[in-house]
Amino acid sequence: MGLTETLARLAVRATRILVVEAPGQWQTRVELEQQMLRLGWRPAWTPGDADVLAVCGAPGPELAQLVERLWEQMPGPRVRAAVTSPTAVTPALNDAAALLLDTPAHRTDAQERAQKPQIPAVMDHGGHGEMGHHGIDHSGMNHGGHDGMDHTSHGGMDQGQPGDEDHRTMKHEDHHGTDHSSMNHGGHDGMDHGSHRGMDHGDTDQGQPGDEDHHGMNHSGMNHGGHGEMDHSSHGGMDMAPEGIPLAQGGEDRDGLGVDVLHLPLGPVLPFWPAGLVLHCSLQGDVVVAADAAVVDGGSHADGIHSRHSGLVPAAAVRCDNLVALLTLIGTQDLAARARSARDALLHGDPGGARGAVERLHRVVRRSIFVRWSLRGVLPLAPADLERHGLPDRCLGDAYDRVLSLVERVRAEVNGANPGAPVGAERVPWGMVPHLVTGLEIGTVRLAVASLDLDPFPAVHEVGHA
Repeated sequence: MGLTETLARLAVRATRILVVEAPGQWQTRVELEQQMLRLGWRPAWTPGDADVLAVCGAPGPELAQLVERLWEQMPGPRVRAAVTSPTAVTPALNDAAALLLDTPAHRTDAQERAQKPQIPAVMDHGGHGEMGHHGIDHSGMNHGGHDGMDHTSHGGMDQGQPGDEDHRTMKHEDHHGTDHSSMNHGGHDGMDHGSHRGMDHGDTDQGQPGDEDHHGMNHSGMNHGGHGEMDHSSHGGMDMAPEGIPLAQGGEDRDGLGVDVLHLPLGPVLPFWPAGLVLHCSLQGDVVVAADAAVVDGGSHADGIHSRHSGLVPAAAVRCDNLVALLTLIGTQDLAARARSARDALLHGDPGGARGAVERLHRVVRRSIFVRWSLRGVLPLAPADLERHGLPDRCLGDAYDRVLSLVERVRAEVNGANPGAPVGAERVPWGMVPHLVTGLEIGTVRLAVASLDLDPFPAVHEVGHA
């Protein structure tokens, strides 16, 4: 066994997987997490950290496009895994492990990526640089031998001959309004080109010393044709949102002043985020001033979540999974691990194991000062808010109150005191999420959404627009 193969096998033991969950694939994603834990593989939170891109379910057109973008952002060696169902998880991970050891394939992948054309850089609109406002690049034009050119008079300039095809007879009026159509830029020996301040611009006011722009010309009195109203369509259809990243736009603040408004989408591929949910947020500073919800590819709907062991999945298992997300987001990995153990025990038909894990979780969460400090004051909802938005009583209070209520409900169900409502009962409609997060700081939006205990199967008609 060579050194390269040995190192590759050692690296496979620490594989990181970026998980993409298509709407309706909750069970597949949970099974994938269980098998990753068995192998000692860890989740990746960004494409740059991932070795394997695992897609749970069959993505629709919109999600497939996002998957391709994630794939292009992953460094090599990289592997894709299509996990179509819970039963396909183990074969998919075995294939991924084998492909990670295929060194020749990774060399070929690296060579093919290196040969792909690079995306051209977006032109900086903050400065003129070397490009005129009409998209003409003057950086490569031969202005050599201008040192002796005298621009105080154009009378002695060679006007060129009709029919010349080069830039000597081409009229290109740059952004300073200067017409160079009759200027011969070739062979200007003996002409003084060192200063433009003596150049005759007709009726142009020469202004005061020190008004020179970056070309050394004095334009203080020149009419530039109103650059403030410049038509950006002349940039040849340039994309004003590079790589799909939206740029800030103008908006009006509450005090009537103009401020920048940044449009930021959250989801659908985001760790510990409801699968398929896309929350388009408009930000002024770090405050969400407006939001709109959608489901990628129109979402999907199912009558229930089925376990591979015992029919319908207990609602407590879904609740425990939501606890995993919320507790992980605030950084309590040990509590999240206990919630995950309870979830997996419920899915494997082990009520005794689930009961013990939930009891320990309930005890620690209620005593944890850190959990209280992290969630207290996040998205407080009064009874009037519940009535206005049509929310169930379990949403009353702030995120800390809701996490305590969530743990209590799970505890009651696994102990048999409460059989538990089926998945989908007393649900929070995804269409209400934009109304609830409006006015929050962007740093608390994910905590607020996780505290709502959203169900993983939204119907398409239930996803409204704010």
